Amino acid sequence: MSVRVGILGATGAVGQRFIQLLESHPTFELAAVTASPSSAGLSYREAAKWRVDTPIPDDVAEMEVVATEPDAIADADVDLLFSSLPSDVAAEVEPPFLEAGYVVSSNSSNDRMAADVPLTIPEINPEHLGLIDVQRDERGWDGALVKNPNCSTITMVPTLAALDEFGLETVHVSTLQAVSGAGYSGVTSMEILDNAIPHIGGEEDKMETESRKLLGSFDGAELDLHDADVAASCNRIPTLDGHLENVFAELTDDPDPAAVREAMRAFESADLPSSPDPLIKVFGPDEPDRPQPRLDRTYADGMGIVAGGVEATTNGIQYNCLAHNTIRGAAGASILNGELLVEEGYV
Repeated sequence: MSVRVGILGATGAVGQRFIQLLESHPTFELAAVTASPSSAGLSYREAAKWRVDTPIPDDVAEMEVVATEPDAIADADVDLLFSSLPSDVAAEVEPPFLEAGYVVSSNSSNDRMAADVPLTIPEINPEHLGLIDVQRDERGWDGALVKNPNCSTITMVPTLAALDEFGLETVHVSTLQAVSGAGYSGVTSMEILDNAIPHIGGEEDKMETESRKLLGSFDGAELDLHDADVAASCNRIPTLDGHLENVFAELTDDPDPAAVREAMRAFESADLPSSPDPLIKVFGPDEPDRPQPRLDRTYADGMGIVAGGVEATTNGIQYNCLAHNTIRGAAGASILNGELLVEEGYV
């Protein structure tokens, strides 16, 4: 089965990562690429300042970039759209596509916490796709909007889901986030070299709210947030890719580190092309200095989560986790959600 897809905002950093990941995808066939009006009418090669570490696929290089409007892709016969637009742009641009009947798997942050919008990680909460029916009733459109979480949230939540069997009560997390998470021009070299920036605007709130929604329960009509109290401190450091996070979790039970490592290793992946098995790679006590961004961000082609440094504390468990922020944390997450949409019959 081949599913024709398009990318909204295809020339940016995340859009380029979408193109790289879709090149060899077993199901998705890229049929349309959109960008700003200044790029419309150009070939993709002309419109995009390509920065990904593999060449532009030849067929994509010669594709015509079109405006980010439903009428512009009407002839492309697209079944599914991936959105990599800035959130302020996406808030204006995505609704017309949804009203036109398109299914959109979006990496943009707008509407992630909306009560009728699924915020999904397929291995964690696939049942939340049921919110699409609520969304269509509430908003009166035939399309469907699904979001993936923030890149820092998606690094931590799979490990928290594995710990939830022990009674997850409180989470404190401090992140060490790569510069690519800010976009190519987001942090200048003079700001970040020989430095660390102990603030990323809006990031703490995203981690604290999105994680509770992802771990929440859906009864078929409404979604209840998880009861855990989550507090985050987010920091930018001079690594290129890979968000490393230090997590402190307080649990109702009192599992030892070996039980925690086993719970993470045993956590199930999804039966989808882009979901790795195992989802979480866990380093043992003999390698306390792992994971590290340079060594471990490409686990499972960048789609996996890596954990280590698991230790008991006076109040629970401490550990580190890592994921590739522009693959698992952005384009790859949207593609995985697209696979879930196909699997569940929404596409």
